[in-house]
Amino acid sequence: KFETIHLYTGLSSCQAYFTGLTMVDVSKWSLFNLMSAQEIATIRQACIFGASANEAIYTTHDNEVYVFGVNCSNCLGTGDSQSTIVPKKLESLSGKKVVSLSYGSGPHVLLTTEEGEMYAWGHNGYSQLGNGATNQGAAPLLVSTNLQNKRVVEVACGSHHSMALTHDGEVFAWGYNNCGQVGSGSTANQPTPRRVSCCLQNKAVVSIACGQTSSMAVSDNGEVYCWGYNGNGQLGLGNNGNQLTPCRVAALQGLCVLQIASGYAHALALTDEGLLYSWGANTYGQLGTGNKINQLSPMKVMADKERIVEIAACHSTHTSAAKTQSGHVYMWGQCRGQSLTSPHLTHFPCTDDVFACFAAPGVTWRLLSIEHDGFLTVAQSLKKEFDSPETSDLKFSVDGKFIHVHKAVLKIRCEHFRSMFQSHWNEDMKEVIEIDQFSYPVYRSFLEFLYTDTVDLPPEDAIGLLDLATAYCENRLKRLCQHIIKRGISVENAFSLLSAAVRYDAEDLEEFCFKFCVNHLTEVTQTSAFWQIDGNLLKEFIRRASRCGAFKN
Repeated sequence: KFETIHLYTGLSSCQAYFTGLTMVDVSKWSLFNLMSAQEIATIRQACIFGASANEAIYTTHDNEVYVFGVNCSNCLGTGDSQSTIVPKKLESLSGKKVVSLSYGSGPHVLLTTEEGEMYAWGHNGYSQLGNGATNQGAAPLLVSTNLQNKRVVEVACGSHHSMALTHDGEVFAWGYNNCGQVGSGSTANQPTPRRVSCCLQNKAVVSIACGQTSSMAVSDNGEVYCWGYNGNGQLGLGNNGNQLTPCRVAALQGLCVLQIASGYAHALALTDEGLLYSWGANTYGQLGTGNKINQLSPMKVMADKERIVEIAACHSTHTSAAKTQSGHVYMWGQCRGQSLTSPHLTHFPCTDDVFACFAAPGVTWRLLSIEHDGFLTVAQSLKKEFDSPETSDLKFSVDGKFIHVHKAVLKIRCEHFRSMFQSHWNEDMKEVIEIDQFSYPVYRSFLEFLYTDTVDLPPEDAIGLLDLATAYCENRLKRLCQHIIKRGISVENAFSLLSAAVRYDAEDLEEFCFKFCVNHLTEVTQTSAFWQIDGNLLKEFIRRASRCGAFKN
């Protein structure tokens, strides 16, 4: 299931379920690397799905919905079966704010809007779109059967069945029902949404989830109910018999569950005390129990760790993840072909990154939220304040132009300035420093590097910056300059760059430029730079080139 911010109010503290707001870098998913920075900045929510994580849906800040990818089974909803590498807008959803989204294995897609409307499209061989038919849905269609006057707040998809949760805590299910995953009491497929009743009849449900062929729900008092396929014990009932109607997970009695997550054939539950339980299939170690033995009943996991605040799983993967109160993210299960049977500590900031980098396929386990609230990181703030007259306390004057900086930043980032300020600086000294040994573009680029860790100069100016980096003993900057020079080398400037490399003792760059000159010897020797070069350097070049056999022909 996928949702951004969803808060159920009017409940006790152990009953409130808040999914939280996750700030995610969508470039972790390769599909988004084809988009420009400007396009990425417009994204508010995103979902990556498909058999090979090769389809994507995203919404923008002005509530437009875009799709791109392979378009298997019309799952992009564009009205045709054509794949697209360029994002296409779904006009029928224009202006509608998405609050929950999920996808199946066909794949089919469900989403619900802020107004409580539910739309579906894609694969429909088992009526999982809820429109009473079995033909594929090429474009989003409004699903309303049995949902009149109901506001849908959450959707969840299994392999080929679907569920919806309404604002008043009712659960509806439809689609493929070979194992009872629709909860109707039979194994007949359900063509339209049908309320899941039985022991949920008088319960207010606050969250739902789907495995491939199983279903889960959490009531407002923290009880967990499961139904459908149970061949691996994924219903947590102590047996492996399928259930055609919801059954309470008795092993969790006395616990208040806040969050549930369902993998391909395993399940996770998180209590209000931050305790994690898992059960079901364990072929890849996805239960985190230290072995690969299936569990028919919930088992406590990570009991020796700190309080857990978030769990993650997805019906199309065998991967599990969890985040602790202090922000540590753990992963286990099938991770890039390896089976991790115990929770492994990662360096990821969020559980979403686990699925982007290690799940197979690398899909999203929830609807990503990329809300831009104006907050700047430390790095972004430093970059913004470079050359800012409003906040600076020091100016450099170069070629008659001022560059505004902050003494504290320079002291932290550069040993040259740290020594200068500590040895010579006091409150009575002037706040403008004259620089005459370097050009304005070079010195400004150097100061900007101290704020941003990046350099943006043409190769000719990078030579001057290389000189500065050598003088100031800035080895990383020296390497960056060499990289820029290598990328910009040409027949016209090759010998000038070789001369600079020799002058600034940049051995790696010198070797690179020398080889380039030898490989293009005829053209290089016809340039003005070649004949204007220092005589000793010219002699040394000819000597080295002859050793390489450059003059054999």
